[in-house]
Amino acid sequence: MQEGTVMDLYLKEVFGIIQDIHDHEKEHILAAAHVMAEQIKKDRLIYIFGPGGHSNLAAMEIFFRAGGLMHVSAMLNQDTMLSCGALKSMQTERLPGFGRIIVNDYRIGEGDLLIVVNAYGINSATIDAALQAKENGAVVIGVSSHEHAENCPKDHPARHPSKKNLHEVADYTVDCKVRLGDAVIELPGFEQKIGALSTFANAYVLNSMVIETINILNNEGIKPPVWMSGNAPGGDEWNNRFMQGFRDKIRCL
Repeated sequence: MQEGTVMDLYLKEVFGIIQDIHDHEKEHILAAAHVMAEQIKKDRLIYIFGPGGHSNLAAMEIFFRAGGLMHVSAMLNQDTMLSCGALKSMQTERLPGFGRIIVNDYRIGEGDLLIVVNAYGINSATIDAALQAKENGAVVIGVSSHEHAENCPKDHPARHPSKKNLHEVADYTVDCKVRLGDAVIELPGFEQKIGALSTFANAYVLNSMVIETINILNNEGIKPPVWMSGNAPGGDEWNNRFMQGFRDKIRCL
């Protein structure tokens, strides 16, 4: 294939999945945003957990983010981080019961809101986190690919023992539209597909949820605290106005 053509194909795929989400998931994104807005009205945190590998990027995407909500608390567990061992991360996300431990460690319970994001939506840490949070009385928003989950074999080793999918157990769901296997580009004579889309898809979903939440509140005359980039003039001064109210509440600050 001619050099540069692969980039063109990839750009088309990136635009395509974002357009697909925009066209078909707007109602679900808005439903999630309304739940998030109600949480902020009560001055309560919005927890987000992306158990395993690159799903942690999704949790980090809307945490401590310029233009993002200060009420977001990312649950960044080191055992699921690629930086602490990619193979260990994969084994940990497949470990039954692990997600329950993390949810309980953060004391998520009655009146709390947890976003669980995992493009594949099938592994044990993902499902257990959602189930435990609901059992504790929290509301769960799930962000995952319904197609990927439904087309992955029930006997796949990554699956939760119950064989359930995240979108089947969450209270609210947004479909990030990632196809089975994530990678989408095929090269002539090359066995494996290349070019994953899940990071783009999850980032668009989550940032859309955040900005719609802020818009909902602003329309009601409520100005939620929003991060400003510390690398922009006045950023530190702006953020310090609100910092004290969150430092003792958000573990990763």
